[in-house]
Amino acid sequence: MLERVDEPAAEAGGDPYVSPPVQRAARLLRHIAEGDRVTNMSKTARELGINRTTLLRLLHTLEVERFIEALPDGQGWRIGIGLIGLTAQAFFSEDLVQTAVPVLTRLTENLNLSSHLGALDGQEIVYLARRVPNHTFASNIRVGSRLPAHAANMGRIILAHLPPDRVDRLYAGTVLKAVTARTPTTLTQLHAQLDVDRKAGLAWSEGNFEAGISSVAAAIFDATGTPIAALNVIGHAADFAGEARHNQLAAEVAAAAREISQRLGWHANAAPRAASNGG
Repeated sequence: MLERVDEPAAEAGGDPYVSPPVQRAARLLRHIAEGDRVTNMSKTARELGINRTTLLRLLHTLEVERFIEALPDGQGWRIGIGLIGLTAQAFFSEDLVQTAVPVLTRLTENLNLSSHLGALDGQEIVYLARRVPNHTFASNIRVGSRLPAHAANMGRIILAHLPPDRVDRLYAGTVLKAVTARTPTTLTQLHAQLDVDRKAGLAWSEGNFEAGISSVAAAIFDATGTPIAALNVIGHAADFAGEARHNQLAAEVAAAAREISQRLGWHANAAPRAASNGG
């Protein structure tokens, strides 16, 4: 027989506008996030002020919604990918640009190059933010501009970190238009380019989109390891010349993307989600 713990009709001293069931679910999530794996049902039920039946229903509901997930061998529960993903989406919608702009500003000042932030929208990369240096050449790409993702290096580096079958579905039945002679125009060519970008961890462009213009892009990841955006720096080809400059650009662009990712919840000790080639 299940142990009965009386449940108050309203939380003691609580806000009358707060729903007790929602409050219990929130308390349970907090318990799990703080390390309670709920292996002792009676103890957790008492701490939450509910009975074991209600606790079991809460656990089942949260598991179905993927807010929690069962640990192996019946060792309890932990916070699930559904809750992490929901949190990441909220941060993405409100905080991505706010988080990225100070980093882009510093990157532009350090490298004396224009920098951009972009996100994938279907087959296009959408520019969300930009910072420009104080000299005669500056990028004229405006916030809200859209470029074909398969041709622009911010789009390429995001695609490079997606599973290949998802890229195939995204471009199924699509004619890949050439922007320059370097643009991949078949899925085979696109996958070959994405392989190069993935292995390098950066997407380089030396006149790939516009003659005489170079750039380098890095992906930005959320807490789940999903590539949600990218940043790049852009300038004349001469601004990218030389091994020392190349190494500086690679290091600073990668570091900037890593900093933004970490601020969005990505953990440096966890590798980004791998994009398998399927053999």
